[in-house]
Amino acid sequence: MNYVRLGRTGVHVSRLCLGAMMFGQWGNPDHEESVRIIHKALDAGVNFLDTADVYSHGESEEIVAKALKGRRDRVILATKFTGPMSDDINDRGMSRRWILHEVENSLRRLDTDWIDLYQVHRPDHKTDIEETLGALTDLVRQGKVRYIGCSTFPAESIVEAQWASEQHSLERFVCEQPPYSIFVRGIETAVLPTALRYAMGVIAWSPLAGGWLTGRYRRDAGVDMTSGRAQRIPQRFDPSLPGNQAKLAAVEELIKIAADAGCSLTHLALAFVVGHPGVTSAIIGPRTMDQLTDLLAGASVVLDDDVLDRIDQIVPPGVTLNPADAGWQPPALPDPAARRRPLAARAAS
Repeated sequence: MNYVRLGRTGVHVSRLCLGAMMFGQWGNPDHEESVRIIHKALDAGVNFLDTADVYSHGESEEIVAKALKGRRDRVILATKFTGPMSDDINDRGMSRRWILHEVENSLRRLDTDWIDLYQVHRPDHKTDIEETLGALTDLVRQGKVRYIGCSTFPAESIVEAQWASEQHSLERFVCEQPPYSIFVRGIETAVLPTALRYAMGVIAWSPLAGGWLTGRYRRDAGVDMTSGRAQRIPQRFDPSLPGNQAKLAAVEELIKIAADAGCSLTHLALAFVVGHPGVTSAIIGPRTMDQLTDLLAGASVVLDDDVLDRIDQIVPPGVTLNPADAGWQPPALPDPAARRRPLAARAAS
């Protein structure tokens, strides 16, 4: 396993980060097997583990705690906050109130005294970034959190946060966790260059595009919309949608490229993400031991320029085939009121 520095920090993390989203009700409900999967990843040299409070409503964090008994000091442990944890309107978001409350819940569920990397899971433009950074800075100074990061932030929000940190002498985000895969390349336009500009680490989530880049979904086999993530987020899997039709067509071509490169589609996809010079680590999210074994076997695959050029011909740089895979949509887009003037204002003009 190779290790690289996380942004400007002095911490070194493995190029593969073990994602814990599939441990618990959302994926594998067997706690003992999930613990064995985590242990195998650690034994293989993975020292970076990422979870979140919302994953199976805290169950993922509890499973991680079981797995790290006696091994906590050798793991860079990351978790996230922002998603709703109850029906209460204030039990979510980026407010000081929620951050100071929820960090205690995560510390309890993780059974640890500190979190190495505490990340904002999604942007919340209803909250001033100074409020969020101020609360996170307090947690760092209290020793409950070592570093802070953001996830699925657009480039302009990253810049705003970096500016606010400098202007107000607050802790800065040391990394960004964006969606990135052969099918989701939108971050190549601005997010990756911005992260490089600020020397931020980049932890790519969903490098296999939710399973699309394992060959699980094929034109002749269709997509089972009754189970798993396809049921929870149908817009990312419904084969009748144009973006998903494009993914089905691309899979057929990518399988040929992988065969010519002497590797599986899964290993091709993982190597594509890790091979980008702006990416620090790629999150792998196995649900079973067999999946983990296969993912670890592809850790050493490196793609040459000819293979990368062929991939670019199928999905050009900066292109995301299905916008639903981008992980976050600016709130101004789905809200008609944000782009339409009131009738009185129109009449006055």
